[in-house]
Amino acid sequence: MQNRKILSELIDLLVKEDYSWAKYEEPTDNIKTFTLVYSEVEKGADNCVRKENGISTCTGISQTVHPQSVDVHDIDNEQNILHMAIKHRRLAIFNILAKRKLTTSRLANRIDRYGNTILHHAADTGFYSVDAQWVSGPAFQLQEELRWMARVEKIMPPHYFMHRNNQGVTAKELFESKHSSLLTLAKGWIKETAQSCSTVAALVATVAYAAAFTVPGGNDNRGVPVLRHSPFFITFAISDTISLICSLTSLGTFLSILTSPFEYENFHHSLPFRLHLGFALLFFSLVATMLTFTATIVLLIHHQKTWTTSLIYVVAFLPVSVFGLTQFPLYDGFSQGFKYISKTIKKIKRSG
Repeated sequence: MQNRKILSELIDLLVKEDYSWAKYEEPTDNIKTFTLVYSEVEKGADNCVRKENGISTCTGISQTVHPQSVDVHDIDNEQNILHMAIKHRRLAIFNILAKRKLTTSRLANRIDRYGNTILHHAADTGFYSVDAQWVSGPAFQLQEELRWMARVEKIMPPHYFMHRNNQGVTAKELFESKHSSLLTLAKGWIKETAQSCSTVAALVATVAYAAAFTVPGGNDNRGVPVLRHSPFFITFAISDTISLICSLTSLGTFLSILTSPFEYENFHHSLPFRLHLGFALLFFSLVATMLTFTATIVLLIHHQKTWTTSLIYVVAFLPVSVFGLTQFPLYDGFSQGFKYISKTIKKIKRSG
């Protein structure tokens, strides 16, 4: 807490010492106004935006104590702090500015000397590396790029969407040209992943289907399972059914990915969500399959010692645990997608 206070005081002092926005010209008439003049030597906003640490604190203090500092911009390129935050992918600064709608609206209307809007800067990858994102996999990297574009679109004036910069390029055209190689990688990666997972899902479905007709303990003369009264037999039946349903649904999900058009808009929501859903269903089918296997073994040796049964539990769920740990980032992404869908449904209910 003390360090944060010191840091805040230090940043406040640094902002006060940045006179790049504080200079002004005397009015030429009797009107009591002044004109801000930006220093070409000191570019406090640009330095502030480029810093990695303490950026949100710096921006917050700048807006609260010195609200004029948000208009500080790069003189050479005629860019304000919003332009630079977007092109350098500084989400912390962007979120702070977005909370002040009037300020954001004013900054978003600015166009730099090259005719670029804030959406052009969101589409450009010249000031950061896509590989530096926290997500892994070209498809999810492309999804994050599309999400960033959508986030910037929300604060940009609608009549700027078709605006062309000095090179005659719209923001959408710039995005497609800058991300064409990433789109190619995303197509190949998601196809290969879906094909591999569909093979595994088909194998699990085959095992689950065969297990349904191989009743542990056999049947009596009337064709009724001998061990039907055992609680483990109920576990066997339920888990095998779940395994078959989840694996077949997972297989259908992966096949739907392979037959989908691989356009930019599909990588925004549809394809990544299907991949997350397919992985989750495949994981559940593997868990259910191992549970079926465990129930079968316990039914066959239920008269053995307790430690034998416990050892079977551990060995049976070891493959599932390893698979779950290796694929945990994908399940985390699936949970994020599920939360997004839940929020969307809640908004629809409230508006209705």
